[in-house]
Amino acid sequence: MVPCSGSRRRLTLSALGLAATLLAAPVWAQQADTWPSRPIHMVVPFPPGSSPDTLARMIADPLSEKLGQTIVIENKPGAGGNIGTRQVAQAKPDGYTILLTINGPIVTAPSLYKNTLGYDPDKDLQVISMVGTSPNVLVVPADAPADNVQQFVERAREKPGALNYGTVGPGSSAHLGMAMLEQEAGISLLQVPYSGFPQVITSIVAGDVHAGFMVPGVAMPQVKAGKVKVLGITSLEESPVLPGLPTVASQGFPGFESISWDALFVPAGTPDDIVQKLNKNVLEVLALPKVQEQMATLYFTAAPTTPDEAREMIRKEKEKLTALIQKLGITLD
Repeated sequence: MVPCSGSRRRLTLSALGLAATLLAAPVWAQQADTWPSRPIHMVVPFPPGSSPDTLARMIADPLSEKLGQTIVIENKPGAGGNIGTRQVAQAKPDGYTILLTINGPIVTAPSLYKNTLGYDPDKDLQVISMVGTSPNVLVVPADAPADNVQQFVERAREKPGALNYGTVGPGSSAHLGMAMLEQEAGISLLQVPYSGFPQVITSIVAGDVHAGFMVPGVAMPQVKAGKVKVLGITSLEESPVLPGLPTVASQGFPGFESISWDALFVPAGTPDDIVQKLNKNVLEVLALPKVQEQMATLYFTAAPTTPDEAREMIRKEKEKLTALIQKLGITLD
């Protein structure tokens, strides 16, 4: 039986579609096999000199050597890191645009910016690996009548609402960390927002602000100078880059954790072979003693992970902080 003209047309179209699919697959495979064949752009959604920018530059050169291609750092600051993150989320998924960013644009931004974010990190980005982690430090003025977390909490309970703390704005890690402590300890403190951590630490040194969760890079020089003191750090275990400092968790608040991290991402849809190749080389870079030593100067510890491990870390943190943000009723748009 000879097919009618309509059937022949459908068969022809089906054959063409199958041929196109078979031809397309080797193209992607070829791209994965030959990647990278030109420079890679690493977008950092924060300004030059920031800790994400410095970490990016620490790993860019050795990663470039391993991949055999130049890695160009592009700083795209704005909106707490959301602008540069959105740029990568919308980029072509070919492995030539990667992102190094912190918790905020990935974990808390979707809850804080419900209308203006312009990307969904769960759907639009693929994590490659964690790069580094760092605990925050809870600091108070050097002459504060508290030498540990419990004494600070007891003082706050005696004077509800009388003590304040500095942050870099609502929804920031400094704010959410203290909000967690308020909830777990049953205390109430007054938030005082500033434009940046240097302004916060200056006010703590002066005694105008009673406490604050700070990034170690800003706080520790003042600690070493004797102008502020650390009551606790926010990792579950003691930190190798902050030896001798007790955790908040060990001082009556088991499970208390509020770490800062930086991680590498690519646009969702990037071929898995490229993702795996990039992960393998990033892990090799993070194992280099020189890179680990450089990261320690910023109080960061190298944190190599598989994509699945990093994704699970992000999921757990997002679940916890989303619930906190919703309970506090914070929105930024």
